[in-house]
Amino acid sequence: MSLSPDTLVARALGGRASDTGAFPAPVSLGVTYVRDADYRLPAAMAYQRDQGSPGFAQVEQLLAELEHGTDALLMSSGMAACTAVFQALPAGSRVVVPQVMYFGLTKWLRTFGVDQGLDVVEVPTGDLDAIGAALRAAPTALLWIETPANPTWAVTDVAAAADLAATAGAVLAVDNTVPTPVHTNPLRLGAGIVMHSCTKYLNGHDDVVAGALVTDGSVPELWSRIQLQRQLAGQVPGSLEAYLLQRGMRTLTVRMRAISQSALAFAEHFSEHPAVERVAYPGLISDPGHKVAQSQMTGGYSGMLSVFLRGGREVALETAKATELFLPATSLGGTASLIEHRFTFEGPGSRSPENMVRISIGLEDTAELIADLDQAISRARTVA
Repeated sequence: MSLSPDTLVARALGGRASDTGAFPAPVSLGVTYVRDADYRLPAAMAYQRDQGSPGFAQVEQLLAELEHGTDALLMSSGMAACTAVFQALPAGSRVVVPQVMYFGLTKWLRTFGVDQGLDVVEVPTGDLDAIGAALRAAPTALLWIETPANPTWAVTDVAAAADLAATAGAVLAVDNTVPTPVHTNPLRLGAGIVMHSCTKYLNGHDDVVAGALVTDGSVPELWSRIQLQRQLAGQVPGSLEAYLLQRGMRTLTVRMRAISQSALAFAEHFSEHPAVERVAYPGLISDPGHKVAQSQMTGGYSGMLSVFLRGGREVALETAKATELFLPATSLGGTASLIEHRFTFEGPGSRSPENMVRISIGLEDTAELIADLDQAISRARTVA
């Protein structure tokens, strides 16, 4: 039977203790596995760093099914997942990445990526002509995109990027953290690998650091190298993290729909606010990426948006300091709404606009969130 995402996540693929019938099955905290009398490994596991734990398989299978993939790997963090892909490439590989994306990956590529011999080419986010020109300029191993892109939420056409990558003989990898498989399935649009920072929406409760990679089987050589990279570098989460991630994913579909609905109403309100220069959110009809987002996102546009405030850096920073419901904190994707002056957090080298605050919409009452940012903007304009 083919099951809907709602049913898949609610049941989390089942899983009960074989001896007691307990549901969900108990967490296995052991990291080393004892051989039997015939010196065999009963579950084909010897050591958690090498083969994972019994709790990994269910989460990986669930994520693979949600993403319409054939295989998935749990990782110790989103950054571990990202960097595992780049570390698995041969030295000297040329990679094309967005100018605007998660800043942690940008910093890693500019330092350790370059140090390990990667030829890193940055192109404007969402500019297909620039992507195509970069891919044609020299043989390229990997095209990495993030859409919508953190923190400006520019949109890239995944299917078009996949065509460009295929023509150039490059693998397309997509950071699908923000849309989640509830709203976008990049593998169905031509990507070979999908990455998730599971810390964010997949877990959804701000109590896990984890990451994941999913493939559709179209890039077997690279995938084998990534599997070996995880094993040898030890980029695995703990058993408890895997359990908490699975628990969080049980409510993924209902959370994402509620969050997306609230974020759209929030964005529409502030797009008409006199103190706001603009709101970046692909769900807005006025957003430059709306038509592309509409074609590749279903059921909503997720919960991330950025508000660009009139008055510059001081107004934006004071707004982030003046909220009462929004928590001034880094990260995203949890049940509580967050606000951040991204430029201040990223520091030197940041490409985040100074008058921008990044918003992660949670599950609070939408009207109360709107009222909170309204009062924060008013207070900020008085102070700045």
